[in-house]
Amino acid sequence: MSFKDKVVLVTGGSSGLGLAIAQEFAAQGARVVITGRRQEALDEALSSLGDNAVAFAADVSNTSDLASLFGRIESLHGRLDVLIANAGTGEITPLGAITEASFDRLFDINVKGVTFTVQGALPLMPRGSSIVIIGSTASMNPGPGLSVYGATKAALRAMVRSWILDIKGSGVRINLLSPGPVDTQSLRSMLADDAEQIIQAFSEKSTLGRIGEAHEIGKAAAFLASDASSYINGVELFADGGASQV
Repeated sequence: MSFKDKVVLVTGGSSGLGLAIAQEFAAQGARVVITGRRQEALDEALSSLGDNAVAFAADVSNTSDLASLFGRIESLHGRLDVLIANAGTGEITPLGAITEASFDRLFDINVKGVTFTVQGALPLMPRGSSIVIIGSTASMNPGPGLSVYGATKAALRAMVRSWILDIKGSGVRINLLSPGPVDTQSLRSMLADDAEQIIQAFSEKSTLGRIGEAHEIGKAAAFLASDASSYINGVELFADGGASQV
């Protein structure tokens, strides 16, 4: 699981899970590229990633931004060894309150954004490269108010099953890493005033008796991206303390 001098792109890498994943790769010697929509947040994140990291502002739901991003990576590094397609968003909206705008926003970022990120990255990826798409246990157990969010993550699962056939023989692997609840600011913000109560309920559902920590997802992402998982392709790995298995 060494990534010395490997070129790693983490989308949505300025905070939360994305930043924790980027920190893991940076600690293992990778040349890390992070993206996000806010340059100020990206600049702050860079301070924790060391001298071999750069940040480019990009909105993954904008194909022009993605084309510019991959052009800059090609100019800077000439290749891409690992793609972590992490950028995504979530909302709790029960049936009856779903709006067209929120529906479109979730699918634009979580599905369209991942699709064109993967498609844009592939021409830069040599044999032995790895793509890890950050999904969610909501792909199989969304819970109340998460129907649209869960649908976006289930869509990614279906796409990966097809994509590994589309690129068969390329030597590039694609896997999904689907965390359960992880203690990040974005989760707490989404849960709002009910955060502590809901996090406690999540903890009781986990067979480990707690929710995840961001650095644990970083290590799981590094495993799927590494040569240690060289014969693992097309899986959805649930990192949720066993909650999805019982």
